[in-house]
Amino acid sequence: MKKLSYQTLKEMGFGGYLLGDAPERVLQFGEGNFLRAFVDYFIDKMNETAGFQSKVVLVQPIRGGDAIRGFLNEQEGLYTLFLRGCENGQEVTEKRVISCVSRCINPYSEYETYMECAKNPDLRFIACNTTEAGIVYDPACKKEDKPAESYPGKLTQFLYERYQNFGGEAGKGFVILSCELIDDNGKELEKCVLQYAEQWGLGEGFVDWVKEENIFCSTLVDRIVTGYPRNEAKALCEELGYEDNVIDTGEIFGFWVIEGPQSLKEELPFEAAGLPVLITDNHKPYKQRKVRILNGAHTSMVLGAFLTGQDIVRGCMEDGVIRGFMNKTIYEEIIPTLSLPEQELMDFAKAVTDRFNNPFIDHALLAISLNSTSKWKARVLPSLKGYIEKNGSLPECIVASLAFYIAFYQGVRMDESSFIGVRGNDEYKIQDGSDVLEFYHGHKDDSPSSLAEAVLSNEKFWGEDLTELPGLCEKVAEGLQVVKEQGAYALMQQCLQKK
Repeated sequence: MKKLSYQTLKEMGFGGYLLGDAPERVLQFGEGNFLRAFVDYFIDKMNETAGFQSKVVLVQPIRGGDAIRGFLNEQEGLYTLFLRGCENGQEVTEKRVISCVSRCINPYSEYETYMECAKNPDLRFIACNTTEAGIVYDPACKKEDKPAESYPGKLTQFLYERYQNFGGEAGKGFVILSCELIDDNGKELEKCVLQYAEQWGLGEGFVDWVKEENIFCSTLVDRIVTGYPRNEAKALCEELGYEDNVIDTGEIFGFWVIEGPQSLKEELPFEAAGLPVLITDNHKPYKQRKVRILNGAHTSMVLGAFLTGQDIVRGCMEDGVIRGFMNKTIYEEIIPTLSLPEQELMDFAKAVTDRFNNPFIDHALLAISLNSTSKWKARVLPSLKGYIEKNGSLPECIVASLAFYIAFYQGVRMDESSFIGVRGNDEYKIQDGSDVLEFYHGHKDDSPSSLAEAVLSNEKFWGEDLTELPGLCEKVAEGLQVVKEQGAYALMQQCLQKK
């Protein structure tokens, strides 16, 4: 079987869209699955339908990853993307050969090649996703490093090279699209760059150019990307008729919110390409929507669902009680606390149900359960407090989810790096910070009421004493008692029976 290449596709009589020669206008830090299924997909669609005519240069942000770089360069930047999911209850699949990537560079072994890109007058956009740990200021990085170890250090080196080559010329700065999953990712990246500019003594002129000629956009990204389909790859290649070593897969749903000036709409024709990308002056309401509805639904449901005997998200959606519990949580207890227009929230919630029911993704509940203490604080606690503030009463399902969280964490013994819980005749690993696991180990024999009080009053968990919320401790203790005597399923049923 021939390897994927432009020539292979030509010989096959490929009838899809392919971008040939085009200027390299985008530099992308990150060659991994997510960016290739998200940012590069959007760019490829803009090339086809909105005349964007741009190639993307991929840069490895960390050491390693040479296998992906090698395969991409062998395949002339081409790879096949499968987006699969469920829309309105129907299975949907989109298959596309992505042709916007020109090449992939390893700055550790090709430093001069990497820096040469800064001299390209056509280059205008920088995209990045270097994981949550990527946007950090490391004072050990030096200007003379080839390259600096941290991503912000590499970017500062690149920006300074650009500044030196074009002398601060207007229009030669960049639109920088930060996709890392941290708050205010663009602003945090700019902060790090300015710290390096000061540490390395790069001068006021460069600092002014960074601030005035570059737009650091904070963004919200939303798409589950499942990456290389190891178990399906051989069959998919046979179906395609060529060998593709970097096939990528993800869900059909995608949404990108970019915080920046409205002038970006002219430079980035997402709207003309019919893409689900929103350019706004404030991305935070959309982040709140995602965290509170999508992530909040996960966190409030999965621990209780696991205790009922479920193992993957899709299985939960096939159970009427669990699905009903999740829907009541979202529509009656979370959505009323949010600020965006109700119809937007309802449409997003409907999409969440389709996403959870995706037949192509086996999303394990135990994988989602990792670090549930901090997740419950960030994703569900704001909805609990918002509901109380608005209604003056406790939300039944959210309170039950707090009981599920505690019941899930009530294990029986420590085992190296995890605390062991019991479900029926089986054991499972509770994985969280050592301080959290040690706390629960110390309270493993507590009664429901004592355990509820100990957990809710732990300010290290919540940043406040939750026993001060009227009636919450007693209600959570009642829920724990039901789980202990009748099971988590019974508590979900009780929540659905109450109006």
